[in-house]
Amino acid sequence: MDKDTRALENREEAPFLNPKVEEVFKAYPHKVGKKLLFLRQLIFDVASEISEVGELEETLKWGEPSYLTTKSKTGSAIRIDWKPAQQNQYAMYFNCNTNLVEAFRKRYPRVFRFRGKRCIVFDINDEIATDELRNCIAMALTNHLNKKRKS
Repeated sequence: MDKDTRALENREEAPFLNPKVEEVFKAYPHKVGKKLLFLRQLIFDVASEISEVGELEETLKWGEPSYLTTKSKTGSAIRIDWKPAQQNQYAMYFNCNTNLVEAFRKRYPRVFRFRGKRCIVFDINDEIATDELRNCIAMALTNHLNKKRKS
């Protein structure tokens, strides 16, 4: 059992807010499903620590679990998914019309693997740099808020 799985098992999991999202999670292969549940929980954990973010909306975008700051409008959507074509990889996706992935790449060039302007890619056997990923999630969930502060 890896560190991420142990960490997930030691805390209460956020209940699914959307039954369609829950069905998508049930359809993932077991090992990757546990990894994606870890990412999902991390998103909820980070959101709960930032008062301005408030409640997240959990939905499907392009058939992928997506997390939106619909009520507060403080940030950009975050999606997570696994594709059968890349069986040993899964990813966290960000809005490609932002500079989020570029900012992550500058901040963490040796910590994560990136694909274009769109996502952080994880290997199924990777130990995730949780603190760094938490920072990336926080940046995404507050990127609209941060733009307003700079204005």
